Amino acid sequence: MTKVLVVDDDSHIRDVVSFALEQAGYQVQQASDGRAAVVAAQRNQLDLIVLDIMMPEMDGTEVCRQIRQNSSIPIVFLSARDDEIDRILGLELGGDDYMTKPFSPRELVARVKAVLRRTQGGGQDQDGPRTMEHGRLRLDLEEYRAFWDEQELVLTVTEFGIIRALLRRPGKVLTRDNLMDTAYDLQKIVSGRTIDSHVRRVRSKFAEIGAEPVETVHGIGYKLGAC
Repeated sequence: MTKVLVVDDDSHIRDVVSFALEQAGYQVQQASDGRAAVVAAQRNQLDLIVLDIMMPEMDGTEVCRQIRQNSSIPIVFLSARDDEIDRILGLELGGDDYMTKPFSPRELVARVKAVLRRTQGGGQDQDGPRTMEHGRLRLDLEEYRAFWDEQELVLTVTEFGIIRALLRRPGKVLTRDNLMDTAYDLQKIVSGRTIDSHVRRVRSKFAEIGAEPVETVHGIGYKLGAC
């Protein structure tokens, strides 16, 4: 059964989110603060985390930083602030989606399902290819792992989806709308700024190993360059 960790210092919100997810068939664990969330992520085999940003002692952004040091588990942020800066910050830290309070539990469940479909390859043809390759770049489509010259890059689910979309048409320019169509399950939940934020993180991770395969085509979008 798919395991989801719900992290929020408000017990009412934890219970509402947990109930909605349990009704959708997920096994849910709860954590009331950031430190407990980090421990739970280390000790349990989780499939996704619903993570509040504004918490005392250790906020959600710091929780995400610590988890991202050794895990690419999908993270859906919750926040009481609908500030564009907060949204981009959350995604640049490695979040896969973002919702503001108050929110519809039904929509939250839909977004969780969308992120998990990307994680678990829900749209992948079982008879189709298991890997994609272009030059030194290789993607394992079953295990959601990315490699450059056999060196693994730790990508979030959404970052992996963006690279996969670009790799399907190497050398061809994809607009932001193209990426929304191919890298996301629910187009309405993302914006051009969100795509830009994820691409920056992807580039940063490639840069750490001395690679620059993702190119900007100004005024249009992005393409996968020489690999």
